Amino acid sequence: MRRSIVSLITVIVLFSASIAFGNGLSLNSIGPKSLGMGGAYVGLANDYSAIYWNPAGITQLKGAQLALFVTDVIPTGTYKLSAYGIDAQTLSNHYISPNIMGYLPLFGGEKLTVGLGAYVPAGLGAEWDGMDLVAFSGPAQFGGATNAFAGKSFEWMSKIGVFNISPAVAYRLNDKISVGATLNIYYGMMDMKRPVNAVNNFAPTNPAAPSDGGLVDNQYEESGSGLGFGATFGLLVKPVDMLAVGISFRTKNTVSFEGTAKNTAFQAFNAYESDYERDLAWPMWIGGGIALKPIEKLTLAADVQFSQWSDTQDKIVTEYKNAVWAAAMDEAARTMELNWEDKMQIRFGAQYQLTDALALRAGYYNDPAPAPDETANIIFPSISYNALAIGASYCFGKINLDFGFEYLMGKDRDIAASDKGNNPGIQGMDIIAPSLGISYSF
Repeated sequence: MRRSIVSLITVIVLFSASIAFGNGLSLNSIGPKSLGMGGAYVGLANDYSAIYWNPAGITQLKGAQLALFVTDVIPTGTYKLSAYGIDAQTLSNHYISPNIMGYLPLFGGEKLTVGLGAYVPAGLGAEWDGMDLVAFSGPAQFGGATNAFAGKSFEWMSKIGVFNISPAVAYRLNDKISVGATLNIYYGMMDMKRPVNAVNNFAPTNPAAPSDGGLVDNQYEESGSGLGFGATFGLLVKPVDMLAVGISFRTKNTVSFEGTAKNTAFQAFNAYESDYERDLAWPMWIGGGIALKPIEKLTLAADVQFSQWSDTQDKIVTEYKNAVWAAAMDEAARTMELNWEDKMQIRFGAQYQLTDALALRAGYYNDPAPAPDETANIIFPSISYNALAIGASYCFGKINLDFGFEYLMGKDRDIAASDKGNNPGIQGMDIIAPSLGISYSF
């Protein structure tokens, strides 16, 4: 019985180090126009996606407007661990986000504009074929005994998304200065499936660690959701017609998740399921941008955007409600250290008005990974990207069609094993993200 309890505790300790997040915690670009300009949009902010980038910009909209757009995020992750003969690739999943935004100028539209957005600012995931990772179940012989779990396939999957309902208000102080603000009401959803192991030697979190006992493999899964609240504040200054400068600040937003977790390791204790609570935070974000119109048809834009990950993803604590689960875990077992680092993105974009109806766009940005090697894993990959973007718009009178496309080229990471719950080996990911939108001006 004592050995069973020790194995149970070891399973929980290893699982507690398995919940990490990557760049997918925040989408890089919201709205097909801004996406097509590489997200260099804080200083421009002159279409419906301004509610996300810089709410002061919605004062630039002409008349009442309703917009719909959809973005499809398609990641392709890779993982190689030569010591285990692993050469895996994620399944080709689509993470589709629908969005709607509407605006109404008040009092003649001269000064005050109100709006409402319902959109997805964060969402991504990864799903692996369990047979590609079957080596983590261990060899046929282990410790002088037959390993009953050799060749057993487990499910590996993550999916996280946030839906934001965002009322906004913006006011034009004068011909040169506008201010704006939004309330951000986050509804978060998170699902995950992965194996957990009682022996470090074959644990996916650290297969290079030494072994000191028998092998026990189990499947873990969870599903949860929660609410969080924050705000965005924006300032837009246009000192002359050819130049605009913007600043936007988004507060930290903590989503309090509640859900149900399942672990086959607890079946022997009649405690297969447990409700849980966990707080996840999206970071404080501040962006500064400039938009320049050197000639009549050309607009150039550049942004610097900073995310304070160190204040939100330093550690994650999970509280389990089942008495058996709670008794098996101390604070260290329920706490996962992430040690994420603050990161800055540099973005550039351009738009050329080819005709009165047709506009063409292009952009580039660099997105460094916030997760250090010691906590990087394959469930929520954290990769540094160089991103290229293109886009176009076509106007039919009161109807405007928008298209944007991003290609995020990930830089492979050669990860060494650590005691922080990472996946050693070579991790990589590329992402493509097309976005389509339509808006109507009343």
